[in-house]
Amino acid sequence: MAQKLLLLLCLFSGLHARSRKVEDDEYEDSSSNQKWVLAPKSQDTDVTLILNKLLREYDKKLRPDIGIKPTVIDVDIYVNSIGPVSSINMEYQIDIFFAQTWTDSRLRFNSTMKILTLNSNMVGLIWIPDTIFRNSKTAEAHWITTPNQLLRIWNDGKILYTLRLTINAECQLQLHNFPMDEHSCPLTFSSYGYPKEEMIYRWRKNSVEAADQKSWRLYQFDFMGLRNTTEILTTSAGDYVVMTIYFELSRRMGYFTIQTYIPCILTVVLSWVSFWIKKDATPARTALGITTVLTMTTLSTIARKSLPRVSYVTAMDLFVTVCFLFVFAALMEYATLNYYSSCRKPPVTKKKTSLLHPDSSKWIPERLSLQTPSNYSLLDMHPPPPAMITLNNSVYWQEFEDSCVYECLDGKDCQSFFCCYEECKSGSWRKGRIHIDLLELDSYSRVFFPTSFLLFNLVYWVGYLYL
Repeated sequence: MAQKLLLLLCLFSGLHARSRKVEDDEYEDSSSNQKWVLAPKSQDTDVTLILNKLLREYDKKLRPDIGIKPTVIDVDIYVNSIGPVSSINMEYQIDIFFAQTWTDSRLRFNSTMKILTLNSNMVGLIWIPDTIFRNSKTAEAHWITTPNQLLRIWNDGKILYTLRLTINAECQLQLHNFPMDEHSCPLTFSSYGYPKEEMIYRWRKNSVEAADQKSWRLYQFDFMGLRNTTEILTTSAGDYVVMTIYFELSRRMGYFTIQTYIPCILTVVLSWVSFWIKKDATPARTALGITTVLTMTTLSTIARKSLPRVSYVTAMDLFVTVCFLFVFAALMEYATLNYYSSCRKPPVTKKKTSLLHPDSSKWIPERLSLQTPSNYSLLDMHPPPPAMITLNNSVYWQEFEDSCVYECLDGKDCQSFFCCYEECKSGSWRKGRIHIDLLELDSYSRVFFPTSFLLFNLVYWVGYLYL
């Protein structure tokens, strides 16, 4: 009986050990399929010893190969996003991953590991380039959840240092063609203290790349491309290597077309309505003219709010100013018409005259058809001299006021290029002059104003968009 129990116990132990072996094999298989595997403890010890050995006599205050040759910095930039662009502050915002690569012979090591990937804690223990962005107004490094920095060291001493930056860079916008303008916004960087004899920057092949533009915040601009340059800047402290990236931007006109151009055009067209209103309707035409002038003043003020206070004239300023002049000219057209209409020739009416018979000493009143003015001026207290007419040996005195006609016929208005009355159309003064009837000024304006405004728009848009 004891032998049977011992046999069963051995059999059970063997089955249990086999099941554990299968579980271990399955765990090992699943672990081997994982992408990231922790390094063995021996490698951890090896890396720690390498870093301790490298930093034991390392002086981070000195650049690599000091006193022997200049340090060469290879630069790569990955543009994460651009925008927004502020025309008022003349700056733009850019989010980049900035990578610098150089060789430090003091960090060479012999190990089975060819690359050491380290975090930001190692950055402060070695020498790094003193790169500055020359046209940055403000710059911010990202620190969430940890400092966005990467440091890699190769066994031959090559070092890769990357970090993420958000920069508000200055961009001097030339707004002469605003809002049809195009700009090249630069991002300039160089060493702060090392001249070209000690540090040289250079671009790597395909060193500037850009992310998908769907996440960019260029609301008023289209991204047209980029280019990079290398220049030598001469200063009193020495010659420095300056690296620059230019971002080509073209402004979109949709916003300004809706907010400024279309309202200005409609306001100018609205001012032409007064040409079809009777010239006697003074309140209607005056109110329409003043309203359109005030509307253009408001549109001009709103248009300038999206611009800095530049001293030169932009394309939008020119358009708004010309539209304002058209509206103001429409109001002045009615003022001119109303002034000359007030002195027009009076109509024919009947008025009493005094008849003096040659055989009688009495005055005999008669009614004759004479031309008299229909609008007697109440401010003129002195009547004009009467006109004497001889008919059938009888003398008739015509008593009416015709001061406007006298002024015109005496040559006051007939000396100009314009004419008020039919009597002014003939005479020696008429030779070599162009006759313009100011009473028909509305008819002329209905043709002149739309034609001139259409011609202005043709020259304006062709000139700014295609020339």
